Amino acid sequence: MAAKSSQKPKKTTRKGKSSNKLKFSKETYIKWYKDMLLMRKFEEKAGQLYIQQKFGGFCHLYIGQEAVVAGTVSASQKDDIHITAYRDHAHPIGLGTDVRKLMAELFGRQEGVSKGKGGSMHFFDKEKNFYGGHGIVGAQIPMGAGIAFAEKYKGSDKVVYVSFGDGAARQGALHETFNMAMLWKVPAVFMVENNHYAMGTSVERTTNVMDLSKLGSSYEMPAYSVDGMSPEEVHDAVEMAAERARKGEGPTLLDIRTYRYKGHSMSDPQKYRTKEEVKEYQSKDPIEQCLKIIKDNKFLKEDELKEIQDWVGNEVKEAIEYAENAPYPEPEELYKDVYKTEDYPFIKEY
Repeated sequence: MAAKSSQKPKKTTRKGKSSNKLKFSKETYIKWYKDMLLMRKFEEKAGQLYIQQKFGGFCHLYIGQEAVVAGTVSASQKDDIHITAYRDHAHPIGLGTDVRKLMAELFGRQEGVSKGKGGSMHFFDKEKNFYGGHGIVGAQIPMGAGIAFAEKYKGSDKVVYVSFGDGAARQGALHETFNMAMLWKVPAVFMVENNHYAMGTSVERTTNVMDLSKLGSSYEMPAYSVDGMSPEEVHDAVEMAAERARKGEGPTLLDIRTYRYKGHSMSDPQKYRTKEEVKEYQSKDPIEQCLKIIKDNKFLKEDELKEIQDWVGNEVKEAIEYAENAPYPEPEELYKDVYKTEDYPFIKEY
């Protein structure tokens, strides 16, 4: 991880049975593998179901980026808060949300995490401190800072992880947010899930500043570039940033360089990149790299690995069955969970 300010990332060690060459424990690698594999298989099946028109709307897959969520979750504390954009399937999976409820949401069913009203782009799980999935590009940036300000105001030691893409980094709200976040020293970690192409236009064609970690410079916000294909690197960077936030020193910006193997959404023909480029990133696949470490260090036997793989497959299968059999919301649900002010507008005409 290349530091982009004077503050150096703190090296951490993990307790547990592991190889002398590894700083993270056997248990950590197994959890990363299990969680990332579930994210991957859930989304692969979601993509197939979308093509089969089992559900509609938009569908943005996270395939290839799983290490970002895995490393963030392992470095965060249970009560910390997470908020992201509409590429939001993997985040609640990493936090432990039941995939049955997530699949039901895709299918628009009452038992979904947003009661079938949000769909793919608006997953939400208050119990897991996952504050969405947001469809407006960059909306989660000021919202995440606001949540962090609220936690500071309440005197908690929670940290808010605010994820957004390289495309959302172009929003003007980012600069307003960064200015206030640094001024008020809010406990936030701003994370660019930099998959290089936004909706379909490369970073090279949208900015003269190729190193997105430099976006923090104007506000003297510590910022770092991170290898987003490595859960280890993500964990280290997030842990360092969270520690700083908990000390009351304010936010950190992480330019987490990752890659999505699929298009921006299911309707993306992906004509802006080559198949060779995709294959190059797939050679660094975080799931395969994690699996290699598990095998090289003999953390699990083949039958134990198969047990995990079978469990993942069964979870996805049961999620689909649950979603297909769950009821649709009743018509009156249209009028529930809607914010209404009785005396609006406040200034009435005479």
